Amino acid sequence: MEIREKTVDRNLLLELSGELDHHAARKAMEEMEMAIDAAVPLKLVLDLGGVTFMDSSGIALLLRARRRMEALGGNLMVCHVPDQARRVLDAAGINRLITIR
Repeated sequence: MEIREKTVDRNLLLELSGELDHHAARKAMEEMEMAIDAAVPLKLVLDLGGVTFMDSSGIALLLRARRRMEALGGNLMVCHVPDQARRVLDAAGINRLITIR
């Protein structure tokens, strides 16, 4: 799992690529937390376009991002979700909690 970050003003874009499974999720969560702490964004965009596989660990990552952004008074958007990851998110009903484009 690789995460690239871009910050403009108080907007943070995190581009994830690779497999987001149990093994990668812990490191991805740590990197995401550090990026949020550094940027203190009002808007966080998670770009999943490069994710090749995602399991329920990816759901945990998205929910943690949502909680962090709510605590900061900001919002979260997820974009470019590949088909396999979309099926995982749809099965869990995540689209009722998080904006997915």
